[in-house]
Amino acid sequence: MAAPKITKIEQVVFEYTMQNIGTDYNGFNGVYEKGISRTMRGSILRIHTSIGITGEYPGGGGLPPHVIQYILGKNPFEREKIYNDLKRGLRHTDRTAISGLDVALWDFAGKVYNVPIYQLLGGYKKTIPAYASTYHGDENGGLHTPEAFADFAAQCYDIGYRGFKIHGWGNAPIEREVANVHAVGKRVGDKMDLMIDPACEYDTWAHALKVGRACDEQGYFWLEDPYKDGGVSMFGHKKLSEHITTPILQTEHIFGLEQHVDFIVNGGTDFVRTGVYEDGGITGVMKVAHATEGFGLDVELHGGQLAHRHCIAAIRNTNYYELGLLHPLIKKTKPPIYPPEFTDELENVDENGHVPVPQGPGLGVDLDWDYIKAHQVDTHVWE
Repeated sequence: MAAPKITKIEQVVFEYTMQNIGTDYNGFNGVYEKGISRTMRGSILRIHTSIGITGEYPGGGGLPPHVIQYILGKNPFEREKIYNDLKRGLRHTDRTAISGLDVALWDFAGKVYNVPIYQLLGGYKKTIPAYASTYHGDENGGLHTPEAFADFAAQCYDIGYRGFKIHGWGNAPIEREVANVHAVGKRVGDKMDLMIDPACEYDTWAHALKVGRACDEQGYFWLEDPYKDGGVSMFGHKKLSEHITTPILQTEHIFGLEQHVDFIVNGGTDFVRTGVYEDGGITGVMKVAHATEGFGLDVELHGGQLAHRHCIAAIRNTNYYELGLLHPLIKKTKPPIYPPEFTDELENVDENGHVPVPQGPGLGVDLDWDYIKAHQVDTHVWE
């Protein structure tokens, strides 16, 4: 029997509207802003094959022409070869182009063998604990004060979450960031794992140190990407970790296996961050996860999505699923293309703060193609 081939690549683009979402001082971070609506775009990457089974990735972006030229005609089972060829071929450009293709190829394989991806990976978890990951702080009456963050943390605890991560303000005085750490810690620190992710907003290493020392006082679970090195300085974060006891979480903003290992061996992080978008799809995530395991450390995946549920279900050395971004006054933050239990909205955890791992073939969830087609604005096809 001839090996299957990739015969066509398709990208379906759709639009959806988010209510009460604006942007902060520099336009990069989404924040609560009452009465503002934003039209967003989503897309589905589809890989068609000669055996009539299609692999899909909700979230796939555009692909460079040379990647499309490379992938057409390839054997869709040869994920490892495709990953390594693209890693080399995209070494001078944006290697995130690997991610959507790789996830779609895993989805294809799961559909061929009629099992969910996590089982192909050797996974065993049926549900996974989630932490609530907030929108950035705002100045508009939402998450606008340390007390508002503390109230939201308590609300999340009541829903079932046992972890809570702060994204603070973009240009706040560092004293307000410190006050936020203390307010949330004093409110729920005895019953929730607390994290803070400034998203590289702090101007100086000294500001990161001040917030880190506040985290020490409140017993935070981790401090993530604090200052404007862009999250890439091994030396700077090693120095920071020598002055605080709160574990550092880095490596969201470096790409691929080798850079993660370099960061680990040079002492630049305690927890290790990975994600399908940044690190080459499911194939890349599992390489980072197993390398991290070899060093005796834990790996934490960046952001939610179906692919991450499957990966976490197959990784021993990990703690949480990041469910976000969330806000007490923004009820719907995602397009409803999945059943609610897979849509990563605030209320979509069980009483123990867990989310389910999909059990269908491949990514394991049927997409709502009626919704997608009703909101479709474009389609790109390459064959």
